Amino acid sequence: MLNKKIKIIKSFLLIVFLLLFAIPALAGPISDTDDVVGEKSMLGKFSQSAGFVTDDTGTQLGKVIALVIKGFLSLLGIIFIILIILSGFNWMTSEGDEQKITKAKETIRTAIIGLFIIIAAYSITYFVFNALPFGGK
Repeated sequence: MLNKKIKIIKSFLLIVFLLLFAIPALAGPISDTDDVVGEKSMLGKFSQSAGFVTDDTGTQLGKVIALVIKGFLSLLGIIFIILIILSGFNWMTSEGDEQKITKAKETIRTAIIGLFIIIAAYSITYFVFNALPFGGK
């Protein structure tokens, strides 16, 4: 039973890794002839289509910082979902063992507290970056 749990968890983590890191890396190589951040590069085309480039000089530093913070907080949200799923899985496969159920409940409780902290951090970040002169949007 334990080996089956470990295999399921490893498979889940592999899928998450592929979705977060490996598949986006296949978006397309940046060619040697183009500028790395120029309009003709893959990165430049992506930045323009996503709306990150606002003028001819490129992105503003404040917007890049806001984007990094939002990405980090989104990653924390994904970790929350993974913790909830794993805790639910552990609870369902505990076979009535009170110690495992208590551990799963505690993990869910701490994950929810972490979610509230993530939401508070996002709210503070959103408020601060929208109050600054360059704006975070």
